[in-house]
Amino acid sequence: MPILEAILAVVIWGGTFIATKIALREVSPATIVWLRFAMGVPILGAAVMLRRQFVVPKPNEWGFLALLGFLSVTFHQWLQANGLITAQATTTAWIVACTPIFIALLGWLVLKEKLGWLRSFGIGLAAVGVLLIISKGRITDLLSGNEGTLGDFLVFISAINWAVVSILSRRELARQPAARMMFFMMLMGWGFTNIWIFGFGPGISEIKLLTTNGWMAMLMLGILGSGLAYIAWYDALQALPASQLGVFLNIEPLVTAILAAFILSESITILSILGGCIILAGVYLVNKSPASVPTEPEISISL
Repeated sequence: MPILEAILAVVIWGGTFIATKIALREVSPATIVWLRFAMGVPILGAAVMLRRQFVVPKPNEWGFLALLGFLSVTFHQWLQANGLITAQATTTAWIVACTPIFIALLGWLVLKEKLGWLRSFGIGLAAVGVLLIISKGRITDLLSGNEGTLGDFLVFISAINWAVVSILSRRELARQPAARMMFFMMLMGWGFTNIWIFGFGPGISEIKLLTTNGWMAMLMLGILGSGLAYIAWYDALQALPASQLGVFLNIEPLVTAILAAFILSESITILSILGGCIILAGVYLVNKSPASVPTEPEISISL
């Protein structure tokens, strides 16, 4: 059952890139992010309450949770939603799959973890895969600015940002259940999106523009992507080690590629398959070789 729940969560998350592309046809990124987490926060909160894990954070914890909420929800989703305006869903999924690479690099830079030759080779390998996918095989054109999009760059920044969130959240994950921490992060992040949509965005005026397809995409993002998928993931986490569970995240870009081909008519090319395999090989090598300096437990999650 835990394995099935992990697969369910990853399949849903793989579909969220598709759902975001569909919703972007009708409303702005601000509306998508605000509405998505307006649905996701109550669902995750209810799950925390039913598990009797709900504890109000101490006064000195709110500031740190607010920082994590801003980075993991508001800023992260701003990057991805705006990035998906021009970036392909498949390209986005493969770039996001490189997050463990950035976590390893940050561990080396910030936590003084030694990379070793195997992890270093894995990082270089994944970088080659990303360059192949973004440039469509024309790396020199990418360097000259003739290939790649602004959206690709924003998604790339989002992967680095999520690595920062993963490093920062290690302390909290060692002190409280992951679901409870994620709920308060999501709650605080959604609070910041209210400033975004009502202070600088369109307010809720765009909601009426959503068609049946738009609402289906939003329900996928809110109820499934930011609600039920997390519940399934944390259920699996109670039965499986975090390191084993993280392997399932490698399925996510494959799901996105298949769905994007059928729903968005994005082409699956030999080059994208090759680049994706190179990325997965690099991520495998980075995860295969543990860091030399022990760190606090980390839980891989996706937003």
